[in-house]
Amino acid sequence: MTKGKKRTGHPKGLYLLFLTEMWERFSYYGMRGILILYLTKTYLEGGLNINAQSASLIYGFFTGFVYFTPLIGGWIADKWIGQRHAITIGGITMMLGQLTLFAFNTHAGLFAGLGLLIIGNGFFKPNISTMVGGLYEEGDVRRDSAFSIFYMGINLGAFMAPLVVGFLTDNLFAGTVTNEAGEVIMSYGYRYGFLAAAVGMCLGQIFFNTLAQKYLGNIGKRPGSLQASAINLEAPVDPNKPLTKEEKQRITVIFVLFVFAIFFWAGFEQAGSSLSLYTDKYVDRVVFGYEIPTAWFQSVNPLFIVLLAPLFGMFWVSKTGKKLTTPIKMGLGMVILGVGFFFMLGAVAERGGDVEDVSIKASLIWLVLTYLVHTLGELCLSPVGLSVVTKLSPPKLASVLMGVWLLSSFVANIVGGFLASSVESMGAGKIFLYVALFVIVCGIILISLNKKLLRMMHGVR
Repeated sequence: MTKGKKRTGHPKGLYLLFLTEMWERFSYYGMRGILILYLTKTYLEGGLNINAQSASLIYGFFTGFVYFTPLIGGWIADKWIGQRHAITIGGITMMLGQLTLFAFNTHAGLFAGLGLLIIGNGFFKPNISTMVGGLYEEGDVRRDSAFSIFYMGINLGAFMAPLVVGFLTDNLFAGTVTNEAGEVIMSYGYRYGFLAAAVGMCLGQIFFNTLAQKYLGNIGKRPGSLQASAINLEAPVDPNKPLTKEEKQRITVIFVLFVFAIFFWAGFEQAGSSLSLYTDKYVDRVVFGYEIPTAWFQSVNPLFIVLLAPLFGMFWVSKTGKKLTTPIKMGLGMVILGVGFFFMLGAVAERGGDVEDVSIKASLIWLVLTYLVHTLGELCLSPVGLSVVTKLSPPKLASVLMGVWLLSSFVANIVGGFLASSVESMGAGKIFLYVALFVIVCGIILISLNKKLLRMMHGVR
């Protein structure tokens, strides 16, 4: 696919996948930005009146299983249907899930909608990432840069979504109602946020299915082992051939990095649960007389990604960036994530500790600095992780091993859900401190394993 192209630019197919992923992430993060609020607000406020502890667990298990099903979806694509069909099936299924959340504002509607989103993401997520890797030959130095660009697409959608959805839920479709005590309270239009997410998913599928043949050619049309042959005609792959010792060691490295990624994402995903609830209650969100919707803060991290990802993409292909190996990049990402939580400890300290008085607010700057530092850590770990999985995976197992990599987020989000549910009993300060110290130690351990892992990666850095 890339042999006839100069190695200085990127294939046009990268930007189609960028656009498709952008709209899918618009859909997902639009829904995610309001989910914890939708669960915890009262019925009169437009929510489902679920207590914060149970809502945090529901959020954790949902965001966890969203990353479990890619293991199954990757396997189905590799074995039978190919990546292209899997992306279409997944996109349509997720659109139906968002429409279910829009149409049925009940507990049954909630679980049906979330179930469809979980299934759809399983088909979509591992296969589009694998197709990005399929645009480049083995050893192509542009691959890390390509995943940074692709990652910018993910976060462009994630940046736009909470702003659009937050405006719909907190402004355009919000109103006031009177409760039984005669108090006037705000009612939010969460269902229209889910409708906007469905529209975003639909747009992504239209772009992908109308332009894929033109810009992707045959990439992703056939199952994994056959697809490997289509990408590199000089090296046909026998799907029944046993894995070599080198391939087995490379797969082992994927699993080692998988374990460390669990700890990273368990901390990082507090953004949508404990950090969101903390922001809603205890952070001063009024700027120039306007109270910023809580959902909008889910756009801060993606905004920093959009701004910083091009810089990271250029750095990874620079002379200095090439000297940094994958274990070192990812280890630094974990250390940086831990440092970010110390800013939230500043917010807790400004309020005088974990006091329940919601009239005592922390400054907004603590939250913004936390998101900024977490973004730096994310850019060191997540796109680099996606890239290295495509480098280390045997072609016939490319999508299923991408599913294994995404499985780290399955475990992490469930762990993160339990962490968030413990805030009520332990206090936010202790949770932030424990998470910070733990991920910093994990990052140091991963960096110390650098030489050992490099030997097992057999030339992949």
